[in-house]
Order: sequence, then structure tokens, then C-alpha cells
Amino acid sequence: MGRVGIPPDALKIDSGEKRLNELGYKQELKREMSLFKTLAITFSIVALFVGTPLYGQSLRYAGPATLIWGWVAVTFFTCFVGVALAEICSSFPTTGSLYFWAAHLAGPKWGPFASWCCAWLETVGSISGIGTQAYSGAQALQMIILLATGTHKNGGYFAPRGVFVAAYMGLAIIWAILNSFSLQVIAFLDIISFWWQVIGGGVVIVMLPLVARTTQPASYVFTHFETSPGSTGVSSIPYAVILSVLLSHFCLGGYDAAAHLTEETKGADRTGPVAILASIALISVFGWAYILSLTFSIQNLEYLYDENNETRGKLVPAQIFYDAFHGRFHNSAGAIVFLCIIWGSYFFCGLSVTAAAARVVYALSRDNGIPFSPNWRKLHPKYKVPRNAVWLCTAISMILGLPILKLDIIFTALISISAIGWIGAYAIPIYARLVMAEKNFKPGPFYLGKARRPVCLIAFLWVLYTCSVFLLPTLYPITWNTFNYAPVVLGLVFTLIMLWWFLDGRKWFKGPVRNIDTQNGIC
Repeated sequence: MGRVGIPPDALKIDSGEKRLNELGYKQELKREMSLFKTLAITFSIVALFVGTPLYGQSLRYAGPATLIWGWVAVTFFTCFVGVALAEICSSFPTTGSLYFWAAHLAGPKWGPFASWCCAWLETVGSISGIGTQAYSGAQALQMIILLATGTHKNGGYFAPRGVFVAAYMGLAIIWAILNSFSLQVIAFLDIISFWWQVIGGGVVIVMLPLVARTTQPASYVFTHFETSPGSTGVSSIPYAVILSVLLSHFCLGGYDAAAHLTEETKGADRTGPVAILASIALISVFGWAYILSLTFSIQNLEYLYDENNETRGKLVPAQIFYDAFHGRFHNSAGAIVFLCIIWGSYFFCGLSVTAAAARVVYALSRDNGIPFSPNWRKLHPKYKVPRNAVWLCTAISMILGLPILKLDIIFTALISISAIGWIGAYAIPIYARLVMAEKNFKPGPFYLGKARRPVCLIAFLWVLYTCSVFLLPTLYPITWNTFNYAPVVLGLVFTLIMLWWFLDGRKWFKGPVRNIDTQNGIC
């Protein structure tokens, strides 16, 4: 006999919440996100235009053919990583995601160390990811103002370093303020972001070649190979090819963001994997189309890099927009509109990255894995969001932006740190899944079965390769202003983190801490 006055659906427990309880966690965050909202936030992080600042340099290394086909190759291998993570997400739909997965898949002996390494890789990657979007947003705004005030040739205003840093800081603060409210606010904005990128991206992709007075032939776009040792300092052809594909590596990452939201998503054991795979599919298609659109629309390759051109040679896609619209309409209005679309993409991406980074810090502090954990795991009593974690991530990302005042190469370092931390964290749970005994794994609705070994092996090797290329110098000769500081920064940070582990952390850090007492089938 049912309970009087209570609808039957109200008595059903969400499948994601049920699995969360089995894993030893009680439901604390509000579970109100739909598949589409989760996909919208994930797609905002795996943003369509995120590789815009890298396009010019990537094109310079080895010409258009390597850039175009490199995207296809990276997409192919990224699918293996996405499928491997989707299977794990289906079994472990928790906010801690990667580091939680690492702990349980690695078993009781290696679990604490695996989760420690994974958690800190993910934390470093996601926080520096805020910095990459703030930098990109500030640069796009710099270009918008320059073109709106007359272009570089006509005395337009080009924001100096101090103003650039102020824009960087301002964006980070705005994202933190918005993330201090209910996740529904972010979800609503990210639904706008989804359509902004789909519709705005479609407009840019379709209109740009149509507006350009001339377009490059298909033979140039798909087959032309050309290195530029004079400007890049890279004379080795294999090395140039590797560097030219960095754009694709960077753009095709961050899709695990869906996993960070699983404790706030309905039916997360199903919707989490779908959101991961759908975001990869969307960015693969739209991203490739965007690169093709830019490349077909090039008017004068050498002029794009000229420091005396209308955009000071600072952002190649901005000059491509300007050449197309000025050549057709004799004004820069269309270029400004396109740059505003791209700036909006950065804004929404930074907003979502901040949300994801805060949830990584929240999950780690919930398990006492970060200094002053009680402060960072506090939830706002009304909105149920980790507000303190949001502002911690923002403060660190702002500090990371201060070297912009002195160094031009800081964006390369931010991108490298973000990519190595964020993508590198994928390797640990994937490797643990590869070597674990199958009997110890409790599959979710998305299960690979016998295919998991080859899938996980390819995914693991690909992640290692991706991380290694972001450690390489990107310009020669190496000077203070061309050196890739990422290896130094990461080396210092992770040396301290490993010392902390061996001297102290291993004595008390046991990985994810259960906050409900129940019998379950944890691996």
C-alpha cells in the first residue's frame, strides 16, 4: 500500500544518487541539472573558439595541410580517451571524478597515492585553465577596441600591458561573482553559451569565406606544406609538424567537465558519459569547420604576421576577419562583430572552467586533501555552491596572470600548464582501469566489456604523448622572452607536492573519504 498524498515518482531515488550512496557519499549538492544543461556547460569548456590565439603560430610552423589533417588525427585518438573516461564516469558518477576514479580503480594499496597525484594534476590544470580563458578574453577585447578606434594603422587604441592585465583580472572576478550564486545561474548562462557558439560559430564559419573577396584553393588548404624556420626558429620538419598540432591538442580537451557535475545531474550514470562523448563530437566537427573557414579566407599569408598591419600582427584570426570585411565593405564593422562572438565564447568558457575548477577543489577538500580543507569545502547555505573554493581558484588564477606585465610568452606557459594538468590527469584512472582485475570493476550502464584493454591502452599512450609535446620549446632561439616556462613551473609545483606526500601526506591522506556508512560494491 503506497503512502497517502505522495506521488510514486517522489519515492524513487535518482540512479546517480543511488550509485553515489553505494560509493559512500551522501547527496549534498542539488541534483537538478538535465543532460542538456550538463552538455551546455561541458561544451562551453570545450569551446569552439578556444584555439583562436594559437591558430597563427600553428599555421606558421608547417603550413595549412598539417594544421587541417592534424585536427583529424587528434580527434581520432581523443575519441579513445573520451570512451575510456565515459565508461569510468558511468560507474563512478561523483564530483571528485578523476581523482575519485583513480583512488578506487587503483585499489587499496596504490589508491591514496594515485588519487593524490591525480587530484593535484587536475587542480593545477583547471585553475590555470581559468587563466588561459582570461588571457584569451583580454586579448580579444584588446583587438575589438583597437579595430573600433581606428586600427593600428590609423591610430587606434592598443591596450598596454597594465590595461591588459586589468581586463584579465576583471574577467576572473566577474566569473567568480557569477559562480557564487546557484548553479542554475551558470546552467542558464551556459545554455545561452551553447546556442551562442552553435549559432555564432555557424555564422562565422559560413559567412567568413563568403565575405572574403578571394579564397584559397582547396589544394592549398588540404595539401600545402611549408615550414618557416626564419620566424619560428624551427628547422626540423618532424618538430615543426608536432608543434603545428598543439592547437588541436589544446582544443580537444576539457570534456571531463561533465563528470565534475555528476552529483548535480539527474541520472548521472547515464547522462555523464553521453555529455562527454557528445561534447567531443560537437567540438570535433565545429572546430574543424572553423579552422577550414579561417584557412580558406586567408588573403595574404605574410601580411597576417606583419607588426605594421591593422592588428599589429598580434592575433592572426583578427587580421583575417579584418582583411575579409575591409576588402568587401571597406570597413571593420563585420570583423568587430566576429571578434565579439569569439569574446563571448571566451567569457562563457571561463565561467564554466571556474565552476569546474571550484568543484575539483571542493571535492579534494571534502576528503581533506588540501591545506585548510574545512574552509574550501563549505557550501553556501542558500545556494549550495562551494563559494570559498570559487574565490580560492580565482585568486590563484589572478596571481598566475601577473607575469603578463613583463613577459609575452606567459600565454604559452598558461596553456601548457593547463593542458598538462587537465589532460595529464586522465592518464591515471585510465591506466588503473587498464591493469585492474575485471572482477573488481562494477560497470555502469556504459560498459566497454572486452574492448576496454585496447581502448584504455591507446588512450593512455595518447595522453602521455599529448603532455610531452606541451613541455617542448615553441620558439627558437631560446631567450627569456621565448622560453616555455611550463616545465619549470610544473617541476617546482609537483616537486613540492611529492615532497609533501612522502614527508607527511602519505601518513594521513587515504583518498576519498566516505561520509555515509553503507555496505556497497566499491572496488
